[in-house]
Amino acid sequence: MTRVALLSVHTCPLAALGGKETGGMNVYVRELARELGRGGVAVDVFTRSQDPAIPEVVDLGPGARVVHVAAGPASPLPRGALLGHLDAFVEGVEGFRRREGLDYALLHSHYWLSGVAALELRRRWGRPVIQMFHTLAALKNAVARSEAERESEERLAAERRLAISADRLVAANPVERAQLARILGADFERIRVIPCGVDLELFRPGDVRQARARLGLDAARVLLFVGRLAPIKGLATLLKALAAAKANGLGRADVRLVVVGGDKEEHWDAERARFRRMAADLGVAPWVDFRGPQPQDQLPDYYAAADVCLMPSLYESFGMVALEAMACGVPVVGSRVGGLAVTVQDEVTGLLVPEGDVQALSGAIAHLLEDEGCRRRLGVRAAEWARGFGWPCIARAVTELYGEVAPALRGALRRDRCASLL
Repeated sequence: MTRVALLSVHTCPLAALGGKETGGMNVYVRELARELGRGGVAVDVFTRSQDPAIPEVVDLGPGARVVHVAAGPASPLPRGALLGHLDAFVEGVEGFRRREGLDYALLHSHYWLSGVAALELRRRWGRPVIQMFHTLAALKNAVARSEAERESEERLAAERRLAISADRLVAANPVERAQLARILGADFERIRVIPCGVDLELFRPGDVRQARARLGLDAARVLLFVGRLAPIKGLATLLKALAAAKANGLGRADVRLVVVGGDKEEHWDAERARFRRMAADLGVAPWVDFRGPQPQDQLPDYYAAADVCLMPSLYESFGMVALEAMACGVPVVGSRVGGLAVTVQDEVTGLLVPEGDVQALSGAIAHLLEDEGCRRRLGVRAAEWARGFGWPCIARAVTELYGEVAPALRGALRRDRCASLL
């Protein structure tokens, strides 16, 4: 089997969702590695060890495994502290390769920290680097509301260097491709657009009543928010929009906003308390149900139980939550930002509103809750749209990109269960 190295330095794809350093990128790396392994491309995912109790090597499935590399303390660290441990990470990856007697056809790095390590490994191995950023510091800084939310100059400089130096860049959508060229100076011809994927066996339309019964939800109308309790995710805007909708007549309805997500490691109680106080001050506390972070295999019930999924983010590189919701036949109301502007088809699979616009978000929510016919039409089209984003499709596109820079990987994926890639 031809072997590739995926790098995910700061977060392990095995980690449960809901923590500060876990999210869509974890899902992307894990599911891509599994699909590549099933198709005949052997994958080692290298990540920094954060728990000494976890074995060095953990199987993800046929042909795919996670390798935990000792680099600094075996405990969670702030991302800003990881730059000083990248040399140790590189040495750990190289040491594993030598012990196992392995050769890798290429390096596929995820997030900027992994990219920095990948460039050093390229210098040693002479193998090409494919870089996917997942988020860009410049765009996060553009919507930062305090100095604490701003990304470092080290990250900004590293992303510019990676955009110019990597052999290929992966953008999740045409919007990101244009941003990579405009903001980071990347060569447009070296950027390939490959969207994120969704597990169509896990995320699919389900029975609303059964899902609500399993979750203990008895409200007539259920709204869903899935994401970290971070300012960039826009929960504050959503609570204000609910208050506006209530003032405009929605107050007579039996509505529940279910909030799934939060930071399990730290600050969860403080953040939840802060948003509870905000909901109380806005007069919508009885409508809001904080469920905390949930395992991925529980998310389909939450999507199935929802009438509408809400993504009022200030910035999203793609919007994997939107894709999961749509695969479950749930329309999405999202901000017209970044990847969401492409992932959600306005008035086809959901509705798009300007970011931070409380009145527009409030109006979209009220419209979908009041118009059942529209809600159902959008949901049906959403499920149809999402079927083009199954992981077999994504893996096929990724291996075609691999083949551009590594001849040994041309035609390496044995199985092709993808009918089309939208």
